[in-house]
Amino acid sequence: MGFWYLLLLLIGIVFIIVGLTKKGVPAAVKVVILLFVFGVLFIVISVFMFLPGSDEIVAELLKLDW
Repeated sequence: MGFWYLLLLLIGIVFIIVGLTKKGVPAAVKVVILLFVFGVLFIVISVFMFLPGSDEIVAELLKLDW
């Protein structure tokens, strides 16, 4: 599972880099903002999932009884 969290983190970093390097393109401003937001979201989720005990928090939020 750690592989998928790391992959999510790397995709988030790539989205942020792409979002930051696409400056001055008025036609694609929405895409740049969307990439930046998704990048930050992916990084936050992946860092949260790396924390110890995050599986219990997610299970409680999703009401899973494992």
